[in-house]
Amino acid sequence: MNRPENLLQLKDKSKTWDIAVIGGGSSGLGVALDAISRGLSVILFEKADFAKGTSSRSTKLVHGGVRYLAQGDVGLVFEALKERGKLLKNAPHLAHDQPFIIPIFTAKDRLMYSLGLKVYDWMSGRLSLGKSEFISKEETLKRLPGLKPKGLYGGVVYHDGQFDDARLAINLAQSADEMGTCVLNYVSVTSLTKNESGKITGLRVSDRLTNNKYNVNAKMVVNATGVFADKILKMDNPSAPKTIQPSQGIHIVLDQEFLGGKDALMIPKTKDGRVLFAVPWHSKLVVGTTDTLRDKPKLEPEALQKEIDFVLETAAGYLARKPTRADIRSVFAGLRPLARPKEGSTKTKEISRSHKVILSESGLVTITGGKWTTFRKMGEDTVEYFTRVTGEKIPESNSLDMKIHGATTRVPEGHWGIYGFDAKPIQDLTKENKTWEELLHPDFPNIQAEVIWAVREEMAVKVEDVLSRRIRLLVLDAQAAIDAAPKVADLMAKELGKDQDWVAAELSDFEKTAKKYLIKK
Repeated sequence: MNRPENLLQLKDKSKTWDIAVIGGGSSGLGVALDAISRGLSVILFEKADFAKGTSSRSTKLVHGGVRYLAQGDVGLVFEALKERGKLLKNAPHLAHDQPFIIPIFTAKDRLMYSLGLKVYDWMSGRLSLGKSEFISKEETLKRLPGLKPKGLYGGVVYHDGQFDDARLAINLAQSADEMGTCVLNYVSVTSLTKNESGKITGLRVSDRLTNNKYNVNAKMVVNATGVFADKILKMDNPSAPKTIQPSQGIHIVLDQEFLGGKDALMIPKTKDGRVLFAVPWHSKLVVGTTDTLRDKPKLEPEALQKEIDFVLETAAGYLARKPTRADIRSVFAGLRPLARPKEGSTKTKEISRSHKVILSESGLVTITGGKWTTFRKMGEDTVEYFTRVTGEKIPESNSLDMKIHGATTRVPEGHWGIYGFDAKPIQDLTKENKTWEELLHPDFPNIQAEVIWAVREEMAVKVEDVLSRRIRLLVLDAQAAIDAAPKVADLMAKELGKDQDWVAAELSDFEKTAKKYLIKK
């Protein structure tokens, strides 16, 4: 992806795009990928970086949703299980099978969870990742050596998917770009343009790095801005009612030794009736999540102290070694764009996780709700509205079996796996400069060449882009990311032709953001 080259496409004032997408998270990228798979011309604008918001802050699971099955949302589970299976085939470098173990303490629980997960297995059909089974107390502790043995009856093993969310977003952007989509980060939409009858004809945008303004013509405009969807709806119609209820979920990151083994832990019922996961990820342990209603959406939400305490307290009830605040390497918060509940309701469990497509009188198409697992189906359902908006027929979707950038049958070993077929070209950069072989941080495997690649090929323009979403250091260990930032800033400055003032400003900005991931002493 080349940002300057893509910006040049905005100078053609005579061009009319079939679809202009607002939002570069999972839903927006899903729309772009599905539209381009049908041969439509597509342009996508993200006001920050790809997956800067919710889409880089998930529990890192590609799953059908065991708890949605318990709630009776069978349709959503069927849909998600199909999409889960396809994603693991289309992006094997980023998504893979992850065994989970539910600790069992009574014979009644063994029966209940065993039966429920057999239904889950059956619903997966040909795309099943493996059969669920009951295992003894001894086997459970062998596979999860960090689990408390007291009162343990055994465990139920089931299979779901695990992935790297931000890396998938980058690879989706690359896939769309390679097929002809014009993808741009750090370009914000300032207004919608309309004809005399009030129908949308395009939008006005501003490059946030240069302040250059552009007019863009489009047959259909898609609002895929997640928790910020209401802002675009208000831009279209100032009297539009609120449709989104932000719900915050946080995760803490611990050393993997707290759980041990390669299996993930699923705690099926916490004291507030929710589910908690402890998932091995990039040699760390991601533990979460919470479900806290928030009044307003934020691009950089912060974990509340009560949320951190809740996750620590719940985890301590199951782990032999009780985690403390001092053990937390990083804490991150994300906002779910849930459909707004009925007046007076404050229970997030009452709010649907299914996605919804809204068509406004102006022709604006808005996609809300949903989750990472179903991003492709969300895109397909949104693009189907093209005919309703324009009257033009479109080909069938071809995104279901589309391989994602980086997909390879021979996934590289170690941390290189997330790059797929890009791993070798990145390693080959060290032939250009031997110092690029050096580590960015002594405790992590990432090398300087990955920063060069992120700038040249993955449209990284800020230090945070690299440390948070190209390599995941900020999410894995906030202090390590702060320590590595000066080296990253210097490498980027040379590659982008920036001066020391830029370096100083970037380091200041990054430290302000990174401090939100650190536990306050």
